[in-house]
Amino acid sequence: MIKIMIADDHRLVREAWRLLLNRDPRLDVIAVCENGHRVVEASRVLQPQIILMDINMEPMNGIEATRRIREFSDDIRIIGISVHTDLAYVNGLMQAGANGYVTKNSSGEEMIEAILQVMDGQPYFCKEISGITSAAVLAATRAAG
Repeated sequence: MIKIMIADDHRLVREAWRLLLNRDPRLDVIAVCENGHRVVEASRVLQPQIILMDINMEPMNGIEATRRIREFSDDIRIIGISVHTDLAYVNGLMQAGANGYVTKNSSGEEMIEAILQVMDGQPYFCKEISGITSAAVLAATRAAG
């Protein structure tokens, strides 16, 4: 089973994700954390395989929490989750050491797909972000041409 930790500052979101993911026999949510400080501390002790990391948390956001986790572990895989589709958020999280990015508009099936792909060592970007990235590349190519 894949050991998962959820980090989100909204209780209902944490509970919903836990219920959704624990329905899949391949997945085991071992902890939920309400902020960046807590997820850094808990990940040192529990060593999850995957962390689903909300970007907008207080007092420490998901990008900073990802940086801090990378200081002690390259093995924990981190998937950023956010309402933001702005590529600056995606780039910031990936530069901090994340392995993937899923928006909160994604389906539960896509979340599970992201977890499985990242566990296989591949980066994952949800369909919404992939579409925006493709459009940005196309626009830049047209502008340069």
